[in-house]
Amino acid sequence: MTVLIRILKFTRSLAPYYAGIMIAAAIVTAAGLAVPFITGRATDVISEALSAGASDGGAAPGATRSTIITVILLAVALLAVSLIEAAVGNVGGYWGDVMSAKMRTILSTRYFEQLLSLPQRYYDNELTGTIVARLNRSISEITNFMKSFSNMFVTLILTTIAVLAISAWYYWPLAVLLAIAYPVYLWLTALTSRRWQRLEGDKNDHVDVASGRFAEVVGQMRMVKSFVSERRELNAFSSRFRSTESLTAEQSKHWHRMDALRQGVLHAIFFGLYTIIFVRTVLGFFTLGEMVMLVQLMSMARQPVTSLSWVVDTAQRAIAGSKSYFEVMDLDPRDVDGGGTRPVNADRDASGSRSAVAPGAEPEQAPAAAISFRGVHFGYDDDANVLSDVTFDVAPGERVAFVGESGGGKTTLTNLLMGLYGVRSGSISVEGSGADLESLRRNIGVVFQEPALFSGTIAENIAYGRPEATREEIDEAARRAAVDVFVRKFPQGYDTVIGERGVKLSGGQKQRIAVARAMLKDAPILVLDEATSALDTKSERMVQAGLEDLMVGRTTLIIAHRLSTIAEVDRIFTLRDGRIDEIGTPAELAASGGIYSELLALQASPSSSDRKRLRELDVVG
Repeated sequence: MTVLIRILKFTRSLAPYYAGIMIAAAIVTAAGLAVPFITGRATDVISEALSAGASDGGAAPGATRSTIITVILLAVALLAVSLIEAAVGNVGGYWGDVMSAKMRTILSTRYFEQLLSLPQRYYDNELTGTIVARLNRSISEITNFMKSFSNMFVTLILTTIAVLAISAWYYWPLAVLLAIAYPVYLWLTALTSRRWQRLEGDKNDHVDVASGRFAEVVGQMRMVKSFVSERRELNAFSSRFRSTESLTAEQSKHWHRMDALRQGVLHAIFFGLYTIIFVRTVLGFFTLGEMVMLVQLMSMARQPVTSLSWVVDTAQRAIAGSKSYFEVMDLDPRDVDGGGTRPVNADRDASGSRSAVAPGAEPEQAPAAAISFRGVHFGYDDDANVLSDVTFDVAPGERVAFVGESGGGKTTLTNLLMGLYGVRSGSISVEGSGADLESLRRNIGVVFQEPALFSGTIAENIAYGRPEATREEIDEAARRAAVDVFVRKFPQGYDTVIGERGVKLSGGQKQRIAVARAMLKDAPILVLDEATSALDTKSERMVQAGLEDLMVGRTTLIIAHRLSTIAEVDRIFTLRDGRIDEIGTPAELAASGGIYSELLALQASPSSSDRKRLRELDVVG
């Protein structure tokens, strides 16, 4: 019931559909309840006519006409209630289909909205395929249940109440036996449900993990084939589903064993009901028509009871499915995030509010730094610190590069700058970042080492940061990033669909699109996480020229793996073991004997061992 209430709260805008479906179900139920009375009355009319004819040696013509007219009218009444039942039932079915579609939209949209609000830390610990599988399975099971429940709830309730009342009117022991049947059946169903739900939850876990891995493998098929891992992946996948087979067998055995018990109890109670009806008809307490009517009512009474089995089955699936759904919906982004402070506007204090100024005093000058890290400590989850006591300033329009060994925290710095994670201690301020993370990220253009592209056209991917951009602006950014060089070869030009993650493009082509996207965004702060690492020498020169133009007047942070790309920066910050080791111009650090100097020496060395050392440091010339 708690799950049902939560679903209704989530979809309260569908209340008119729920009401319409229930009204339609009530009309259909009333029409169905009229049938036993009509057929019972027809049985009595025909029985009386036959009895009169037998006693009189044949019925009089007038009496026969009267009887025929009566039974025809009763047949017309049966036709009328059948047509009403069909028409209204189909209207209710239509409303149910529309309601189900709207519910899927609401639940899917809210799920996606919640996912978009969750911090990056959540996605570090979840498989993409599992997230998608959870959405599809959970929402399908919830919508199926709500559609069936709204269609059947009123029917079950009205039918039960009507049959109990009519049975009590004719003979109270009938109502007593029916009143016993319903709670006993529900009690046995509840006993069945507890274990069934636990097993269903275990099955869902296996399916979600298998689906998550399935999506990963499909997305990395080139890697799987290159390492001849098809059989291993298939075995792991099938193993998960084989586990669901044994769980299903256990689940089904339990369900059917309990169902046999429920059905046996139900059959025994209805045996008593039919026996009472038949005996009292023989004794003359019921007419033949009343017997037919009561037998039909008992059949209708059986329908709600047996329907409970199907309703409970879909309800159990909905409960098990909604558990995964609501686990995500109940996540508080602040709790998932793990806390920590995010970048604040450079002219604001750590709380995000402007610094107070005493009456009559001159306001403080805004800090000169466009970006400022102060005593920053950070680590992922409960792991040790990746960055420790990092402090530096970057002036407006300055170009700085971060150099260090692989895993030294260079990319982590940019993640913190964009507010993807909160720092454990210390503070970060960014000039003009605004009061929230959305404003902060609008002011930062980024080119990742791994270019992230979406399925769709080349133009759509370039305009991802500025969807309102004109085609002329897109073309200009593409030209500056040397995208036009290869786009001209495509028949569809910028309208070429590039496939999931840009699978139809080379690594260098994808990287150039990523660079064009940053150019078009035109943000005051630029982050280049080895933006030209996937390019050949010729393409690198073309893209680098565009980047040089883009960096003019912008505060730029460059994560450097290729030392040749940072020769013209204003300053270099070297990282060692998560700490700032040196800060200086390229010329100063080249002569300092530190990390940068060592890397330059290794790069210039013809020794194979030195070249190997460079590769180990994840640095190239």
